[in-house]
Amino acid sequence: MNFATNTYRTITGVKEVVEIPKKKYHQWLVYQDNKPAYFVDFYDLAKESNAMMNSLVLCSDNTLEYVLKIISQRNNINLSLPKISRIGLKRRINSKKTELDLQPIPEKWLAYSL
Repeated sequence: MNFATNTYRTITGVKEVVEIPKKKYHQWLVYQDNKPAYFVDFYDLAKESNAMMNSLVLCSDNTLEYVLKIISQRNNINLSLPKISRIGLKRRINSKKTELDLQPIPEKWLAYSL
């Protein structure tokens, strides 16, 4: 799948973030240990992992950040969403296309997560 690796200048310095080029509200890139690791699409129900994430986030009215926090605590991992700037001041200075093969979050992590 194609992604965009964007370089931003923020108050704290230069930061490189991998993002979905034409992002839809139901598509998310999840980082593990500050590196892109998983791709979640809530409406791609053909994959069991995405169907489970749909249930955990959309059906139960929880935020994705909250669900990732619970999954991280239960499985001793560090899952997060990419954040460019805490206060919102950023300027894109470079962008390049990147080809990554990201899988959905493993089902064993999602079983009985909440």
